[in-house]
This record gives sequence, C-alpha cells and structure tokens, in this order.
Amino acid sequence: MVGQNGFLITAVATTVTGFFFPFHGFTPAIGLGLISLPVLALTIYARYSRQLAGHWRWIYVVGAFLTLYFNVFVGIVQSFEKIPVLKAMAPTQSEPPFKLTQLVVLALFVVLTLVAAIRFRPEPLRVQ
Repeated sequence: MVGQNGFLITAVATTVTGFFFPFHGFTPAIGLGLISLPVLALTIYARYSRQLAGHWRWIYVVGAFLTLYFNVFVGIVQSFEKIPVLKAMAPTQSEPPFKLTQLVVLALFVVLTLVAAIRFRPEPLRVQ
C-alpha cells in the first residue's frame, strides 16, 4: 500500500502548497484546489477510516481517479503555458488544440474510472 499512501500524500501536499503562492484574487487554480480538498478528504476517509468496506471502495476509486485527473488537468494547463510549441498552438488556452487535449484526457479518465469502479468490487460488509 506504499504507492497509495504516496499518491494521497503527494496529492494533498500539491493541493495545499498551491494556496501558499501570492494571492491576487480568486483564480481557476484556487477554485480547483477548493474542489480538490474535499475530494481528497473523502478519498482518504474511504481508504483509512472505512477501510474500503462496502460502497466506500467505489468512493475511493472515483476519488482517487478524480484527484489524479485534477493533477493531470493542471499539468496540461501548465504544459500549454510553458512549452513553447504548445503555447504557440494555443496561446490563450481557448484554441481547439487545448480544448481537444482536455476533452480527450477527460474522456479517457471517465472511461478508466468506470472500468476501475466496476472491477474494484466491494467486499461484503463484515458483521461483527
């Protein structure tokens, strides 16, 4: 479970440290961080407090994939801002190459999340 622990720890660290940058008003990055924190909290709760029992397994899978998607989304935004060839293709990030990239990645994550949620079947609840 080291991989899961590392992923969740780095996801929390990445999200939280994003709030320490200079604040110049509300930005999409702050909005995404505010959405990401409750998703991470629920994912961590499903994993550790509920130990993936019953429906908490699916909640964990969806939360983990959503967290990863948020990080990939930001990575794409940063790539289109920082990599010259991508910036030339979509300088304002409202051009078709940027939108198509984000749409393809979103569709891929939706499919992968559904497959993972179906395959990661819940264990029967243990009666004590």
